[in-house]
Amino acid sequence: MSLKTKNKKRKLRRKERTSAKVRAKGGSIRVSVFRSLKQVYGQVIDDAKQTTIVASSTAELKDRKGDKKELAKEAGLLLAQKALEKGITNVAFDRGQYRYHGRVKAFAEGLRQGGLQV
Repeated sequence: MSLKTKNKKRKLRRKERTSAKVRAKGGSIRVSVFRSLKQVYGQVIDDAKQTTIVASSTAELKDRKGDKKELAKEAGLLLAQKALEKGITNVAFDRGQYRYHGRVKAFAEGLRQGGLQV
């Protein structure tokens, strides 16, 4: 088995494990995070209706100065603001295949600072 295949399987196992934990908590509303090399994307998803309620990313920030962690935190604040406007206060944080550090952690901290209970 090639190294590329091993890494893909490892990421898939990590994603399934974290998603199972998020679903086990019973919350039907979750925040899903996607991290690319340049941007961080987040969306609030209603699993019962299978729809995306609101979404935010570092690409839609107007002042895009600073390091990637700061931008991720600002994107989390923006997503929290949009979610509060829709009346959502309590969400489950689904980090997917990514470890909880760096930009993913900063995004979650931005959500908490914005007023969401994560």
